[in-house]
Amino acid sequence: MASRYWVVSLPVQQGSASAASLWNRLQEQISRHSFDTPLYRFNIPNLRVGTLDSLLALSDDLQKSNTFVEGVSHKIRRQIEELERVSGVESSSLTVDGVPVDSYLTRFVWDDAKYPAMAPLRETVDTIQGQVAKIEDDLKVRVAEYNNVRSQLNAINRKQSGSLAVRDLSNLVKPEDIVISENLTTLLAVVPKYSQKDWLSSYETLTSYVVSILEAVT
Repeated sequence: MASRYWVVSLPVQQGSASAASLWNRLQEQISRHSFDTPLYRFNIPNLRVGTLDSLLALSDDLQKSNTFVEGVSHKIRRQIEELERVSGVESSSLTVDGVPVDSYLTRFVWDDAKYPAMAPLRETVDTIQGQVAKIEDDLKVRVAEYNNVRSQLNAINRKQSGSLAVRDLSNLVKPEDIVISENLTTLLAVVPKYSQKDWLSSYETLTSYVVSILEAVT
């Protein structure tokens, strides 16, 4: 069963308690009501907030960005579930940058190299959305390649396990069975078993100079 997490954001007002003391108070309050609930602190740097107008404008776009990122995440999850269903093998838990999701969440560290804390929030949001858009494009390419390979594999399997009408006959017909000369050409005919009697009684009349026949009955 997958773990569920609640993300809580508490304001640290000027002149009030520090972030560390606020965190301690939160731990105390939670432990009173649910002593076995673990708490994890997200270490978020002091981001460049900007003006109030820029925050209001950004808040309108954050909902769209969040919906987009969530949608791409669900696409990836569904694709992984589909691959597991087809292969019949359950892989290990999903990872983020090679780290299990639970560990990534509970030990989260802000990547300042990718998302500089001093960069404007708009730039940070645009960077994240651009990276997710690239992931979605890569996913579409990979899915198309996978479906193409799967179609080719299905075609090969049909030729190997299907009827003689679609199978490769190289393992049934030997090279010495094929006669090609100035006056003789070998033709192969695949006849359904229920039509075998009709075929044997009429094939010599299909054209002139029918000499002999090599039967392949399905």
